[in-house]
Amino acid sequence: MKQGLVLLFLILGLVSNAQVKIAGKITDNKGKPVAGVSITLKDSYDGTTSDSLGFYSFATSEKGRFILEASVIGFRPVALEVDLASAPITLNIAMKELVTELKAVVISAGSFVASDKNKGAVLSALDIVTTPSANGDVTSAFNTLPGTQQVGESEGLFVRGGSATESKIYMDGNLVNNFFYSSTPGIATRGRFNPFLFKGTIFSSGGYSALYGQALSSALILESKDLPERTQADLAISVIGVGGGIQHLSKDKRSSWGVSYNYANLWLGFAINKQKQDFYQIPVYHEGDANFRIRTKRGGFIKYYGYISANKTGFRSPDIDSAVLKNAFAIENFNTYQNINWRENFGMGWKLTTGFSFSTNKDDINNELQDADNQRQVITSPSFFAFKNFKLSNKAQYAQVRFVLEKKLNGLNVIRFGSDYFYSREQSTYTLYNGSRFTESVTDNLKSVFAEADIYITNNLAAKAGGRVEHSQIVDKWNVAPRLSLAYKFPDNSQASFAYGLFYQNPERKYLPTVAALDYSRAAHYILQYQKLANDRIFRVEAFYKKYTDLYKTNLSATGREVAVNNNGFGDAKGLELFFRDKKTFKRVDFWISYSYLDTKRDFLNYPKAITPSFAANHTAALVVKKFVLPWKTGFNLSYNFATGRPYYHFAYDNALGKYIIGDAGRTINYNSMSFSVNYLPNLGKTNPKAFIVWVLGVNNVLGQKQVFNYNYNNDGSRKEAVTPPSKRFMFIGCFISFGIDRTQDAINNNL
Repeated sequence: MKQGLVLLFLILGLVSNAQVKIAGKITDNKGKPVAGVSITLKDSYDGTTSDSLGFYSFATSEKGRFILEASVIGFRPVALEVDLASAPITLNIAMKELVTELKAVVISAGSFVASDKNKGAVLSALDIVTTPSANGDVTSAFNTLPGTQQVGESEGLFVRGGSATESKIYMDGNLVNNFFYSSTPGIATRGRFNPFLFKGTIFSSGGYSALYGQALSSALILESKDLPERTQADLAISVIGVGGGIQHLSKDKRSSWGVSYNYANLWLGFAINKQKQDFYQIPVYHEGDANFRIRTKRGGFIKYYGYISANKTGFRSPDIDSAVLKNAFAIENFNTYQNINWRENFGMGWKLTTGFSFSTNKDDINNELQDADNQRQVITSPSFFAFKNFKLSNKAQYAQVRFVLEKKLNGLNVIRFGSDYFYSREQSTYTLYNGSRFTESVTDNLKSVFAEADIYITNNLAAKAGGRVEHSQIVDKWNVAPRLSLAYKFPDNSQASFAYGLFYQNPERKYLPTVAALDYSRAAHYILQYQKLANDRIFRVEAFYKKYTDLYKTNLSATGREVAVNNNGFGDAKGLELFFRDKKTFKRVDFWISYSYLDTKRDFLNYPKAITPSFAANHTAALVVKKFVLPWKTGFNLSYNFATGRPYYHFAYDNALGKYIIGDAGRTINYNSMSFSVNYLPNLGKTNPKAFIVWVLGVNNVLGQKQVFNYNYNNDGSRKEAVTPPSKRFMFIGCFISFGIDRTQDAINNNL
């Protein structure tokens, strides 16, 4: 027995002496210990796990060359070759943090992102339709975000001291010309498209991507939906019209098609909401659209969207130069838009996105000077009265071809490059009071190439660098536009971002054609942002500076029309913006607060010197509050918009000086507007209802607060009239019914 025990201990001792000890410490690339790392010898059962200080140690009886593997979630796996003999091995391992979409910093300076991929979504489609002041209009909802201006007399996005033409809107990467209904004097028109068309939005108030161009101020990038969840039909009935549509999903859920039609007649709406204009042609709209979507075998998509619209309106207003005469304005518009895109994955990290869009727009405008009996009057002395009688027919065609190639590198690193080609032709025919007629046309072919890279150095540090090169037939020059963004994430998950870029733009169509040799107008953007997203709360503060150079100056042509004459304009804009959104503090309450400070001056168009433009207020703010009361099946929504008064001017032409001077100037009263809406969902909680119904009641400017947007002047500047909204309040009542899919659940999900 004793001899047996001695032999056993000798064997165990030999085995023990044959084992090799492997030990070391695991750290990240900053030298901090990494706990819970699994360390194993490949093709063996030997290994261990690092402790809270990153240390590990284990013994193995294996001999020869082996691979030591270290792995843990959030870090790139490490594989090292070790030579196992008899001597112990000390092996310290540095692991590189894996850049992941969940943990990585987001490059966001200048941009508000809302999509199904981003937890920091700012405005979804549901947010847009439940923001009372927006009336379901995409761009009106974005006017509750910092950086935008409350401009009520004209449509468009006015961003950080820029005019509406300095902001561009894209759908699936393609530029949307005539996104808004055609302009009418003193009345802001709305956007043409339903917000539920889109699954994601990026509103860039500055420093936007190199993939887009020809906008000095901002870009609103809209991404259309892919496939519907199931076959569904919709019906809408309201005080302004009726509409309906269907979306059909194939049985294999790989394709869908849809059509819709909407008819709007504002007779009942205007009967409820008395208008200050005398509408002899109540606005009437006919709209239809169609779409199809196909999922490819590789997981890509082919998407088509087509839109057609016809509308007309006419109204009379008192003529500012007379106590008894009227101006009668009428417009008929016909608009089409076609957009087809193909997105495909080709493997090895390559992705192609290509698209083609084509649109047309035709405006027939008739303006008459009329007497008290609504009869046309031609008064040739003074002569300016005669020119109040005119007809204008404007026809436009636009086309774009675009492709983007994207290569995914390691982690989230991506490089993308591509090209755009834009074609536009606009032709205007003017008919004057005496029947004389002349036609002008402007054609442009614009070519561009661009490249951009997303570079993730770590989860905490990233950059987006790129550039864009363009050539326009109108300017007949090349421009080069570099873009750069940096972002750093702090330990508390907040982050700081910086963005810089150069942005170019052609002259506006209404100031062309011209005999002057023009260059591109240019703006340089500098943006610094701090943002924190946590627990359904968003806080961000952003400072910006924009330097304008080569802005277009205008003057009167020989025919008395305002045309671009040179690029001697300049200006700047600087400011500070705050945004806070909270879905967490109060149960089923979502609210956001925004504030913008803007200091801007520019000398452009017919401005006699550098002054604050009439569309810019120094201070703007918005409060939006949404509360859903589940027992009542009702959502209550409140918004309050505020802006300090905007400057207004009367520019008088001095014949002796050959230029404009400021004949009068002032500042409007502060802008205040509170709007309210209620959404009632009677089917909520019912089992298998045949239809899902939402009733909506909305009232804009509930308190009837006085609003003055600007002032119009008579011919010699001796009298002015305030530009005010068409009605003090606007009330909307509607019923929306969906068949096949329960949209009511959207009203109580995490968006509210």
